[in-house]
This record gives sequence, structure tokens and C-alpha cells, in this order.
Amino acid sequence: MTQAGKHALTASADEATAAPRKRTSLSSSAIYERIKNMAATYEFKPGERINEIELSKQLEVSRTPLREVLNQLMVEGFLERTANKGFTSRPLDAKQVFDLYEYRLGIETAIARLACRRATDAEIEALAAATQRDTSMPDDADSAQLLALDEDFHMGLARLTHNEEYVRALANINARIQYVRWIDMRNGRRPYTQAEHVGIIEALRARDEAALVNLLESHIGRRQDQITEVIKLGYSEIYTRNRA
Repeated sequence: MTQAGKHALTASADEATAAPRKRTSLSSSAIYERIKNMAATYEFKPGERINEIELSKQLEVSRTPLREVLNQLMVEGFLERTANKGFTSRPLDAKQVFDLYEYRLGIETAIARLACRRATDAEIEALAAATQRDTSMPDDADSAQLLALDEDFHMGLARLTHNEEYVRALANINARIQYVRWIDMRNGRRPYTQAEHVGIIEALRARDEAALVNLLESHIGRRQDQITEVIKLGYSEIYTRNRA
């Protein structure tokens, strides 16, 4: 037997007699949030097969709760599954992102109409105050922080509907387009975004439903026009990051 063969047998024996690998006590919700973030930020490259064994080791969790989370994320649109490859990362393509923005536009204009009718004056002023506080964040701040502020604004608008289904739907869309919006924010869009938020607040205060819908259509529609360019930047970021 060669020396390499002896080493291989010794290693196998050592692994067989070693104590079982300790698993962490991560809850299913913690596993879900961790993997959702990995998928949303393309820590898994577009179209990449998800190696369940390696992911289980990386997160130090057992396969059963991991598989349950992967199935949930597939249903929610963060992952895909094929018969011959198993779970894979979703693609990053213009058609899919455009569809999500179109869906977002439909959801947010419906939210705007309901918010105009249902929000109390106090609720509107609370959102206005939060928006005003956001202006203290410099435009060159960390793009993840700026994106979080942007998402908070739109989620705050959704909560003015007093309809949890709209809140849940928008949260799902936000997570699925988070990476594209992060790239967009890095590209210097924040000053325009902030000014548009102020206009949205003013229309909401006036209970001007038509003006509010028009502002949101312009606010979100402008992003749709930039999708192809943002995706190119996104791919560059993903593959540069993975070479680092």
C-alpha cells in the first residue's frame, strides 16, 4: 500500500471515531433569515446549485430544518428547484426584475389609495417625522443603511393601509429586489429618492390620491427604466466579490 493510501485510511478511521459534529441551536426562523439574506444578496451566484451538505456544515444545522427552509424560500421566490439539479439560486435577469418592479408598482399604488383613505393625521405626521429624520443621513453613507431607510419609508406607507396582507406582500417584494436596489443606491440615486419621498408625504397630507399615485408611478417607474444597467453593475459586483 502506498504512503498516500495509508494516510487516507488513517484519516477515514479518525473521522469514523471522532465525536459527532456539534450542531448549533439555531431556530428555524434564524436559519430562514440567514439563508434568505444569502439568497437576496446573491451570496449564492445566479443559477448556482445549492449544496445542501456543505450549507448544513457551514451553518452547523441539521438537514431536516435546512430542507424545510429551502422549500419555504423556493415558494417565496428566493430560490428555484429543478428535478436534475435540486435547489438553485434564482437568476439575475432583466425580465424577472422588471416583473417584480411591475408587481411592486401595482401593490404600491393600491397601498397609496388605501393610505389616503385610512391613515390618521397622526400616523401621517409620524411617517413625515421619520422621513425628516432620514435627511440627516449623509448621501455618502453606507449604501446598505440608505437602502434600509428607503425600505422603511415604503413599509411605513404600507402600514398606513391597516392591511397586513399589503404589508406582507411588499416585504416579500422588497427582499426579492433588495440586491438590485442596493446597487441602484450605490449608484448615487439617494438625493432623488429623498426628494421624491418628501413629495409623497405632501400628497398624503393633502389626501390627494391622484397626485400620490402619480408620484409613486414616477418614483418606481424611473427604476424600471434603469433595470438593465443596474443588472450589469450587479453582475460585476457579484463576480468581483467572489474573486476577492
